Amino acid sequence: MAIILFDNNHRDRLSPLSLNKAIADFRFGILTIRERWEWLLQDTVFVHTAGYLQGLYPAVPEPDVHTWVDAAVIPTTHLVEAIRQLKPGQALVAGDGLVAGKSTGAFTAFNPAEAASFFAEILSSDGGSRIEYPWELMQLNESMIREDFKLVTNGRTSQPIPPSVQVVQRENIFIEEGAKLECCILNASTGPIYIGKHAEIMEGTAVRGPFVLGNHSVLKMNSRVYGATTLGPYCMGGGEIKNSILMGYSNKAHDGYLGDSVVGEWCNFGAGSSNSNLKNSAGDIKVWVMGEGESVVVGQKCGVIMGDYSRLAINSSVNTGSVIGLCCNVFGAGLLPRIITSFSWGTEGKKYNIEAAINDINNWKYMKGKKISDAEIHVLKHIFHSSL
Repeated sequence: MAIILFDNNHRDRLSPLSLNKAIADFRFGILTIRERWEWLLQDTVFVHTAGYLQGLYPAVPEPDVHTWVDAAVIPTTHLVEAIRQLKPGQALVAGDGLVAGKSTGAFTAFNPAEAASFFAEILSSDGGSRIEYPWELMQLNESMIREDFKLVTNGRTSQPIPPSVQVVQRENIFIEEGAKLECCILNASTGPIYIGKHAEIMEGTAVRGPFVLGNHSVLKMNSRVYGATTLGPYCMGGGEIKNSILMGYSNKAHDGYLGDSVVGEWCNFGAGSSNSNLKNSAGDIKVWVMGEGESVVVGQKCGVIMGDYSRLAINSSVNTGSVIGLCCNVFGAGLLPRIITSFSWGTEGKKYNIEAAINDINNWKYMKGKKISDAEIHVLKHIFHSSL
């Protein structure tokens, strides 16, 4: 028996973040979606995603009594308990599709578009809203940091806070083993602050919660960070950051502003780069949905959505509500275009050579002790050739 997180039939709405990874690997709050379900259900979680991505993940176990959960669903205490109570052949369905179901082992293929038809008994569910669009990750980040903080720290004791650190509401601060911090300010009166293993906060930095600094990540000297912000593992932060997510292995290390944004993995912001998150009119912002070819009203605040492996040149000026695709090398004068398609070289419609792109990705990975895998190369080439 296994727990399997599946990508629903609307995963393209989450492009460019979903282009090269399953939804289960999205990080917001402290944890990825997969890690969160493993904590909640205390079991190993497998992933069922688009066919061209499946090779990135361990094989889903042979047909058995498995529990299938929509990876885009936000877990609640009520929903987790309802999933635990499912019997083989039962499924929880909300108005927009399958939430979770327990299979009987009778089927060998699973199609998210017809998910509910795989189960004999359909039960209505009022638990668990779904992530539909990329910007919702930053909109939900505050509540998810608070929930994850309770989940991850329950019954555990924080490492001591060094005496040189100025603290407000220390009971809302948790520091993992090996973390280093000196001569900084941590204000947890506005939300919890979580510092991961072997992370570092350098001198002069001021942080207001809710805030997450992932394992091995660094906040450079004199950084200013407002909640709700998550820097995933092996990230580097600097300058001014507010209400943003860097999923992992990404750098916004220098002066400049990043606000109300969602940034994938292995991205880099050149020194002095900033984004706008508010129109001069203070009106509603429309954001382009790459996977559906239409714009959606987001609200008053939205910065940039950036796919994995994309990089901004120094002093880049990013427009309000921008979307930057997968694997872009972005440079250009003045305010950048609000839509930059995947594998862009600059902003004038030139394509990134795929072999050069893979080589450059490997260079960036080498800087953090990693190497691109054959499976990742296969996925990137598939996406590149599909976009021509």
